[in-house]
Amino acid sequence: MALTDGRALLPALTTAAARPEEDLRALARLAEWCGRWSPWTAADLSVEPVGIGGGGGLWLDATGCAHLFGGEAAMLDGIVSRLAGLGLAVRAAMAETPGCAWAVARYAGGRQTARVVPPGGVESALAPLPVAALRLPAGDVAGLHGLGLRRVGDLMAAPRAPLARRFGMRIAERLDAALGRRAEPISPVRSVAPHTVRRAFTEPIGRLEDIAAALDELLCELCAGLETAALGARRLALALYRPDGTLARLAIGTAQPTRDTFHLAWLFADRLETVTAEFGIEAMTLAAETTEAMGAAQIALERADHAAAEDALACLADRLGNRLGPASVRRVARRASHLPERAAELVPCGDGAAPSPAGPDEEDALPPRPIRLFRPPEPVEAVAATGDAPVLFRWRRVEHRIRTAEGPERIAPEWWRNPAAARTRDYYRVEDTEGRRYWLYRETGPQTVRWYLHGLYG
Repeated sequence: MALTDGRALLPALTTAAARPEEDLRALARLAEWCGRWSPWTAADLSVEPVGIGGGGGLWLDATGCAHLFGGEAAMLDGIVSRLAGLGLAVRAAMAETPGCAWAVARYAGGRQTARVVPPGGVESALAPLPVAALRLPAGDVAGLHGLGLRRVGDLMAAPRAPLARRFGMRIAERLDAALGRRAEPISPVRSVAPHTVRRAFTEPIGRLEDIAAALDELLCELCAGLETAALGARRLALALYRPDGTLARLAIGTAQPTRDTFHLAWLFADRLETVTAEFGIEAMTLAAETTEAMGAAQIALERADHAAAEDALACLADRLGNRLGPASVRRVARRASHLPERAAELVPCGDGAAPSPAGPDEEDALPPRPIRLFRPPEPVEAVAATGDAPVLFRWRRVEHRIRTAEGPERIAPEWWRNPAAARTRDYYRVEDTEGRRYWLYRETGPQTVRWYLHGLYG
């Protein structure tokens, strides 16, 4: 009714400005919190109210979940009572199809707030409901009323061809979706991980030690499932559900796939200390959001120490990356380039997109490379016979006489990048009279020859 009519009936009527954007955000948060019952949850963001069926709602796909809560009726009663405890007025229904559950929850009438449509009872549950229960636009509802079609049962008995010519296929599609003849997928608020484990507690827990102990159990269960599937975890997400309708999410990542429960628990340890649990934690879920193939590995005895060092380095990178951010911890990765300054780059430790393009045989075939490279190479003055190794060079105003030299190693330019600036390089490994070793190269252009110092050997 109009506000003036309302105030005429109740002079002390209080009003408040509507904030639909905040309502939608709150509904999305509530849908995420409902993940304690099912991982497949979504917010129903209806934007066209139709009678009492308008406004937002929540979708929960309870397939395979009801037995965890004592059956469908007990699960639905529990959802309604928990949401009512948050101060929300709730009407809920469970059916074989989303459309039927939506219709029964909003249009079934009566004081019953939770209804379960038995298997095979979709048609009988929909037949007495008004046609607005099919989530039709107001114009279609008014048009059907003009034809005398007021109930869903009337639509079931009516021929479809005349309705399709007048209203299009929308009415038939809605009816088929509600009856289960047409698929109606629900997009969850978060992607559903195929490997997820869950714990619910009789009473909320609040001590950090209890939360960590429950996490250890979840990690053991999850890693056992990953081992059966020959997978390793790369990213784990822990959800902690509080009784006040909020949740805390913690996520960790690893540089390589792992099923080491002790290592994963160590990565979660710092994150758990940031969780506030004033009202306790009543449920927890742990999901492997990203996994990779990880079979059983046989380590040769002669490489056991090397493998242990690699594992220790990976554990260190994981701890630093989860504390400082994945992009803050980097490693050197090889690139497909013959130019020394472009043959390697820094990538995040967890980035597997930059593998070494050179196999072990190809890498061993390369001449020894210096430990330190100058970027860019520093120009030097060198004295050498034409096409031969240098006999002395001057670098940073200091003259170095060469005692021995090895080379040349010719590296062709990357002509496809900048053909005009392409220069051929001839590298020499030289040692001066004082025993210091350098990596020099001669750059030959169309009319010029220049010398550069590119690196120092240790």
